[in-house]
Amino acid sequence: MIKALKRINDALPQLVITIIAYGAIVQIAGMWFVKDKIRYTSGLWIGIALAIYMAVHIGIVIRTAVDTGATDGHTRRISAKSVVRYIVVCAVVFAETMLKIGNPILTFVGILGLKLSAYAQPFITKQIEKRKG
Repeated sequence: MIKALKRINDALPQLVITIIAYGAIVQIAGMWFVKDKIRYTSGLWIGIALAIYMAVHIGIVIRTAVDTGATDGHTRRISAKSVVRYIVVCAVVFAETMLKIGNPILTFVGILGLKLSAYAQPFITKQIEKRKG
């Protein structure tokens, strides 16, 4: 799986691992403070799954954009793929809320794992290179 993610983007495996680590930290830290542990857990991990989906999808879209060039037709297609990504996220959160299978606030917290991982990426990469060399 790591090789498949690396084919899309070199930074993607580390990003996905960081998102999962973030999810584990939030799970352990917050589990003690909530009454409905099942909805807490399911909401958080639905958000983490969405964050991973978004990271992989963004990587694929960027890879496609670089490979095909930035012509008008390709730019519209890339924009459409971005809109589809957000529609999928909104549909999942809406379905989760309607079916009451998770906490939508925790889903949002899980999705924030993508942002945190993206911002932490340079620092983590620097620390890994420092330990190697």
